[in-house]
Amino acid sequence: MIDFRAFVLSLSTALAVSLPAFSQVHQQTAPCISTAPECSGWVLFHGGPARGFVYSTYSLTVPNPTIRRALIMIHGALRNPDHYFKTATTAAFMAGALDDTIVIAPGFFSSDKECKDKLERDQVNWSCRSWRSGGVSLTDQSLTSFDFIDEILRRLADRKNFPNLEAIVIAGHSAGGQFVARYQMANRVGDTLGVPVSYVVANPSSYAWPDATRPLPQGDAAPENAALGWKEETPHTNFTYGPFDSAKDPNYDRWPYGLEKRNSGYTVGISDDQLRKQLASRPTTYLLSQVDTLPLGGFDSSPSAMAQGPTRRARGEAFVHYINQRLGGQAKVLIVSECGHNDRCVFTTDAVLPVIFPAP
Repeated sequence: MIDFRAFVLSLSTALAVSLPAFSQVHQQTAPCISTAPECSGWVLFHGGPARGFVYSTYSLTVPNPTIRRALIMIHGALRNPDHYFKTATTAAFMAGALDDTIVIAPGFFSSDKECKDKLERDQVNWSCRSWRSGGVSLTDQSLTSFDFIDEILRRLADRKNFPNLEAIVIAGHSAGGQFVARYQMANRVGDTLGVPVSYVVANPSSYAWPDATRPLPQGDAAPENAALGWKEETPHTNFTYGPFDSAKDPNYDRWPYGLEKRNSGYTVGISDDQLRKQLASRPTTYLLSQVDTLPLGGFDSSPSAMAQGPTRRARGEAFVHYINQRLGGQAKVLIVSECGHNDRCVFTTDAVLPVIFPAP
């Protein structure tokens, strides 16, 4: 199965040779699926000059009536939109969705001392970590990382360019899953576009919990049980919740792990009740890998994260169960069979393809 996916990825990359450029003026007749410069471009914030980098299969500014779906794929902690663009276009190829879907992979690059990315002229510079939770730009205090996706959504909703767009999906894995989980509950534009937006959150290390409650270390959240959670392909639901001992970590409920102390960034001024309402009401699917039960791939073992559960899978299962049972949410959980902490395995699994490429 994995070998087949690798074959498809190689095939789709090979097909990219001499495909039309992302920035061309005339409507494309085929998607641009290479990570070469011709499939990349810039999104201006408020008309510029500040700009963010994206890969895209089709232009965001040229009218295209063939587009019926959009997939925005958020990269992980390595800030590698090229890798995630390849994953997303491979998945689109497997789903037979390349021709009528615009696939977009934005990049949140940072030149701070932790990341040391090289930025182009006027490219927005993000903090190496706070981009995952709507943090303020290092070079422009009026911009946050969530504003980047807001800008992309507004362009997609422009009926002059995409008159037949019927669905937008925002997906991310690992650190990208953290981004999508928090953007889902916080963004101000998703419900007003005139195009349905859904969210796909895959294997994040942490969530912004809606209150000070946390899963208690018993049942499926007990460390010994969570470590063996990989043996089952159905979501675990044996969770109980209660107060967390703040003596173990007085900051456990601060943003981005909870709703307290939201002193800067996109969520400033949004009430806790509004965040909870949006968290529960917006259509979201949580993809949790069956065997993502080990502290691998940048696993967050900080006290604030460990307060949410012992493994990524247990954290996700407990979080969604709480949303649905206590907040009246309708979130869906899909355990991705045989996958670990691997975005390519997750997003190219047959059961996941209809989630990220919904039927128009």
